[in-house]
Amino acid sequence: MNKRHTGSAILEQVKPYIFIARVDHWFKNIFMLPGTAVAVVLADVPLTSIVFPVLAGVLSASLVASANYVINEWLDAEFDKYHPKKKYRPSVTGNINGVFVLLEYIFFLAAGLGIAFTLSVEFLGMAVLFVVMGVIYNVKPFRTKDRVYMDVLSESLNNPIRFMLGWYAVVSGILPPSSILLSYWMGGAFLMAIKRYAEYRFIDDPEQAGLYRRSFRFYTEEKLLVSAFFYSLSSVFFLGIFLIKYKIEFLLSFPLFALLFAWYLSIGMRARSPAQEPGQLYKEKRFVAYLITLSIVVGILIMVDIPWLHVLLKKVSY
Repeated sequence: MNKRHTGSAILEQVKPYIFIARVDHWFKNIFMLPGTAVAVVLADVPLTSIVFPVLAGVLSASLVASANYVINEWLDAEFDKYHPKKKYRPSVTGNINGVFVLLEYIFFLAAGLGIAFTLSVEFLGMAVLFVVMGVIYNVKPFRTKDRVYMDVLSESLNNPIRFMLGWYAVVSGILPPSSILLSYWMGGAFLMAIKRYAEYRFIDDPEQAGLYRRSFRFYTEEKLLVSAFFYSLSSVFFLGIFLIKYKIEFLLSFPLFALLFAWYLSIGMRARSPAQEPGQLYKEKRFVAYLITLSIVVGILIMVDIPWLHVLLKKVSY
């Protein structure tokens, strides 16, 4: 009984540190896979050679992401106390120790970068950039999360970084197309702007929202929606350039991507929207099913060649 009681007590002490690592957010690193898929298509990477490096790359990125989440939780404690739900987090309630938080940060950092080192110099460079962006986003005097619009743009920069991690997990020495990187960045900015919009509406008090997140002192619902519209248009514009330039077959997926943006906007506009916590989006079963369907369609388009679509690429003489 005593051993069982001791084990339970230790588990209760460890739980807050597991919570702040946000292991349930590791799914975000699925955004690496399109980078790998594009590398397979454009750089003729054999499918048989990608399994181990992709798995190792995803694990590396997940560990580095947890390092970023750890400092995010710790440094946000003084602000999260003004959020209706986040005020119950262990960093706010005082259930974690700063020394152990630092050790946890170092552990995740060393483990993530250690795995990255075994893959390639380029992958390691992207992993280090991932760490640097976590510092810029969370740590003073940078702390871009407090700056209007920069909070969205700096955090969403992790999207193209994840794409490049997926790319450099299987390719070395060449850069991915800039058009897809820009589309990825703006797509991430759209997701972040909708998250901010959902948070702002949920708090429903501009003064309290400004205490929770300083950038909210300058935002309004209208500004957040307009910015999300701008990011979505930019993402689709750069995506269109990529589709037409590199594989015209992807053009057939364009309406599906447009619906994806519209559907996510619809989710973000709900009361108590799950867009506030992307980790809870798995509960949106129809949306998840649609994402899976879209991934399958894109996968098929990667493998097929449709000659009649190439007519669209021919120049017409007048």
